[in-house]
Amino acid sequence: MIKGLGHTAYNVSDMDKSLHFYCDVLGFKFLFQLKDDNGKPWINYLKVTDHQFVELFFNGTKAQSRDTSSEVGYNHLCLEVDDINQIADDLKGKGIVLDEEIKQGIDLNYQCWISDPDGNRVELMQFHPNAPQLKG
Repeated sequence: MIKGLGHTAYNVSDMDKSLHFYCDVLGFKFLFQLKDDNGKPWINYLKVTDHQFVELFFNGTKAQSRDTSSEVGYNHLCLEVDDINQIADDLKGKGIVLDEEIKQGIDLNYQCWISDPDGNRVELMQFHPNAPQLKG
C-alpha cells in the first residue's frame, strides 16, 4: 500500500546554488551525501518532512527552455504551505523573485510559483477549506 510521496529527484548544474535554494531559502535540511563507486559525490539527500525527501544529483546539464509545462517528464514540485502570503513575503525577503504572484487556482487553492537555480518549477500551495482535494 502506498503511504505517500517518498522523494523527488533533480539533476542539478550547480550544487552550491541548489543547496542554498533548497536549504537556506526553502528550509529543507541537508541529511547526507552518497558517493558513487569511485568515491565521487553522487547525490545530496535533503529532508523535507520525516518521510519526504529531495535528492539532488551532481553534474546535471541545463535544459534549453525553462517552459516545461507541455514536455513529457518533469513538470513541477508542489509544496503545501500553511500561509501563502507569509511564504511569499519570506521568499521575497530572501531575494527570490516570484515567477507568478499569489493567485487562486481553478481548484480554489491559493498558489504562487518560483524556480530553483536550474529553472525547475516549484508551486507553493495553501489549501482552501472547500478544495476538492480535501473532500475525497
